[in-house]
Amino acid sequence: MFKNQYHTKPLSALRFLVTGGAGFIGSNIVEYLLQFGAAKVRILDNFMTGHRRNIAPFLPNPAFELHEGDIRTPDACRRAVEGMDFVLHQAALGSVPRSVNDPATTNEVNITGFLNMLIAARDARVKRFVYAASSSTYGDSRELPKTEEHIGRPLSPYAVTKYVNELYADVFARTYSLEAVGLRYFNVFGPRQDPQGAYAAVIPKFVMQLTARQTPVINGSGDNSRDFTYVENVVQANILAALTDNATAVNQVFNVAGGERTTLNQLAQYLKEFMGRHDPEILKIQFAHGPDRLGDIPHSLASIEKAKQLLGYKPLFDFKTGLQQALKWYRENLKS
Repeated sequence: MFKNQYHTKPLSALRFLVTGGAGFIGSNIVEYLLQFGAAKVRILDNFMTGHRRNIAPFLPNPAFELHEGDIRTPDACRRAVEGMDFVLHQAALGSVPRSVNDPATTNEVNITGFLNMLIAARDARVKRFVYAASSSTYGDSRELPKTEEHIGRPLSPYAVTKYVNELYADVFARTYSLEAVGLRYFNVFGPRQDPQGAYAAVIPKFVMQLTARQTPVINGSGDNSRDFTYVENVVQANILAALTDNATAVNQVFNVAGGERTTLNQLAQYLKEFMGRHDPEILKIQFAHGPDRLGDIPHSLASIEKAKQLLGYKPLFDFKTGLQQALKWYRENLKS
């Protein structure tokens, strides 16, 4: 349950479509909208990476509606947006390594699927289209902190797809007057993030390994840094982007992050410290180091000033606080 409310206008007359609503970020957004009384919260998901367990608590809620379908299918997109006021587009095939191994499928989902959703949203005349962009768009840019106006060359097929999303959204805004807001997520983590599978994100993967008293492997020296962002900060940004009355904020792209820089070595120490309080054996585990991962950005730190100024975004969870919240959830839900 969310303790913080990020909107001022009532949701009771508003209808939202959350694509990828059975996924990690999407299901957290759905939970927020239902908790605060949205008239309708519909999700579109094909369960390629999402999980039915993530939406099981919502099924009894009369305001919740599941559309099982694929954004690569135009008809599924058209049916999903019918009657909706807002689209919060979270559906995508994530993971840089996955895109390196299978660029074609990443392109189909993240570009063709995105374009299908834009066309459906345009034709349905939705009020606003908010979409998940990515910090991977910064590519080989060495600027720190990362500011929205300065990007580099993409370092992976995944990064290419997320940048193309921004280009398409901008064209639809200028050509068809579709209101769109892009949110460049920086290394999101938190409850419901899947620790399983070959492409698991680093925090849940390390948590699972430490819980099982295994030796986690850090890619590279561990000096690479990330702006790890607790998922509730991302929920806040989506709600603010959908409901803002600030016309200047529309048809923009914003960094969504915590504004903190943490190296992978620091992450390892925090995990050992926090998890070791509940299992002292974890304190004895030494992290190993492997080769650098192809396509990775060396350093990531966001400037969040633009989102603060135009959206009123204010992350309430710093990295350590968010990490402890996530670990509490994993203790209650992760089976070793």
